[in-house]
Amino acid sequence: MNNKYYLKCENCGIKIGDFSIWFKNSQTCPSCKTNWATVHYYDPIKRITEYIKPNGQKPDNLWHYFDFLPLLDKKNIITRGEGVIPVDHWPFLEEYAKRKFGINVTVLAYRNDLNPGTGTFKDAAAASAASILKEHGIKEYSIASTGNIATAYAHYLAAAGISIAVFIPNDALEAHEAEISNYGQRIFRVNGDYAMAKQVAAEYSKKHGILLSGGNTDPMRVEAKKTMVFEWLRQLGKLPDVYIQALSGGTGPIAIDKACDELSELNLIKKVPRFILIQPHNCDPMTQAWKKAKANNFPEGWENDYPVINNPHSKVPTLATGNPKTYPIIGSLVKKSNGEIISFNEDEMADVAKLIAYETTVKIGPASAIAVGGFFEALKDGILKDGETVMINVGEGVLRALDFMAEMIYTTINVDSVDECKPPARGDFAAGLWAKFDKYAE
Repeated sequence: MNNKYYLKCENCGIKIGDFSIWFKNSQTCPSCKTNWATVHYYDPIKRITEYIKPNGQKPDNLWHYFDFLPLLDKKNIITRGEGVIPVDHWPFLEEYAKRKFGINVTVLAYRNDLNPGTGTFKDAAAASAASILKEHGIKEYSIASTGNIATAYAHYLAAAGISIAVFIPNDALEAHEAEISNYGQRIFRVNGDYAMAKQVAAEYSKKHGILLSGGNTDPMRVEAKKTMVFEWLRQLGKLPDVYIQALSGGTGPIAIDKACDELSELNLIKKVPRFILIQPHNCDPMTQAWKKAKANNFPEGWENDYPVINNPHSKVPTLATGNPKTYPIIGSLVKKSNGEIISFNEDEMADVAKLIAYETTVKIGPASAIAVGGFFEALKDGILKDGETVMINVGEGVLRALDFMAEMIYTTINVDSVDECKPPARGDFAAGLWAKFDKYAE
């Protein structure tokens, strides 16, 4: 027991003293055995106002918010400077929205590609997990992943001196495999899809008595990612009206909703951002379920009605979750926020990435391209509204998917002599890049 925080079972409501009890019970409730618990703090969250005042000085890392994270001793902190990344302003997308759709929106990008650990949205969660596991003397851990979260965990747990067994599906990117291996962590590439990888990981955990990552509702992950809301308030003084994210399992929306619940009584926020969540069209079970529920006016039990895509053939392995077990949670959050779950054609990812690199010099990865592509889809479908501030989560950079970078080559000319070489005019490329998106306004 401690006087800082406790966990509460989301099913039966009992108070679970701390993570030592949670881990002792294999990350399940001691009473009802469900695996979803949330962290609550004895000291009121109202003190957050002391930490989010804009003062011109950037915090060092996630642990700027130590008082609102479930760690007891600062000596256990593992950090690489994650979690205090910038919010960029992307006016070129605002101009497109005004020119093609006649609406005024403010477009911001949350630059998770600049996280110093592994350059992804997962670094904050991994820093939290590594620190909490270290504090409780955990020496071995395991995780099933499509790639990004495992890479971040492998990095941060290595820094904490913790061994991790990583289970990846057969279509996981070799770049992720190489990075995990370089940290000296064990990889098991399972001959099957992500669902199979999770099954084998669960059997491994049970057989060897080793903790397995709790997935998208894992309180260590949720508490870390909720701090993005604190960062938006610190940097912007307000929350965005709309939050756009590529969707696999959905820890991001769960964490945002958790933070908003904590802040709701402080008059720091007026409402939760509308969640517009984007899936790649080759693996979009949540989109399919959402469209069906919406078309039928959300009948009783709609949250539990979703398809399962076995062995999805997506070009974005990090988003290839064919069995969306978190849909009951995510669907409910999206409905509560008046949001949407939509798909983006992954065959157009490179077009999106080329445009973003041209306009900003930011090289985004495949999952980020799905998110930005969702902005265009949302405009086309009339989902975005005049006057809204839109936050797009740039989840990772292109260096996490080097094959994708090769798809972004478009300015090369093969020549035999200098006579064929003319001085370049960079602006000549703009019309061709933007022309790819004219169809969204047709």
